[in-house]
Amino acid sequence: MKTLQKSGGFAALYLAVAYLIGMALFIAVLDTPSITDPAQKVALLVRMQMVIFSTNLLMYVFFGVVLIVLALALYDRLQAGAPALMQVATTLGIIWAGSLIASGMVANAGIAPVVALYATDPGQAALTWQAIETVASGLGNGNGEILGGLWTLLVSLAALRAGGLPKGLNILGLLVGAVGILSLIPGLTELLIGVFGLSQIIWYVWLGIVLLRSKPGRAA
Repeated sequence: MKTLQKSGGFAALYLAVAYLIGMALFIAVLDTPSITDPAQKVALLVRMQMVIFSTNLLMYVFFGVVLIVLALALYDRLQAGAPALMQVATTLGIIWAGSLIASGMVANAGIAPVVALYATDPGQAALTWQAIETVASGLGNGNGEILGGLWTLLVSLAALRAGGLPKGLNILGLLVGAVGILSLIPGLTELLIGVFGLSQIIWYVWLGIVLLRSKPGRAA
């Protein structure tokens, strides 16, 4: 149990760091928010394919694998005090992790063929990448953080009932989860996904410190 809790703590800290690095890469290096035209997107892909490939690994594939570790550590810590809530939360967490892994793998699998196609038919390459990107975005919750929001919300509710995490952390988790769920609202999706990501970084850091420093059981 102790080893799993420590692993969960390191997992939470990794997720926070991955978020920060991924945001920096997408915004500062790739400048993806300002690139909306399909032709520009595929040109960026050809020019920065290794950076995009690595970012997908960091933010989706590895993120999803590590998220499973955290979900299991939280289940181990909280399930005695809130078994039903933690069963549902952990199932959602693993589904979320699987969708993120699938998103990264779909996107990375499409890079090489699209780059090869670009050499002979840039227009078709742009259309092909647009289709791949749409599928990857859907799998990666690009249209709303419903899975991540529900998981965070349910874990926080379970922790409030079980007393296995600090109350302040749980209240923050409720707010983060609510923002994730509300990000499904059309017109607010992009804004709320950003708020969800930034606030969940704080939640992950706080959660990681708690798991590394405290023992399972009721929080003081």
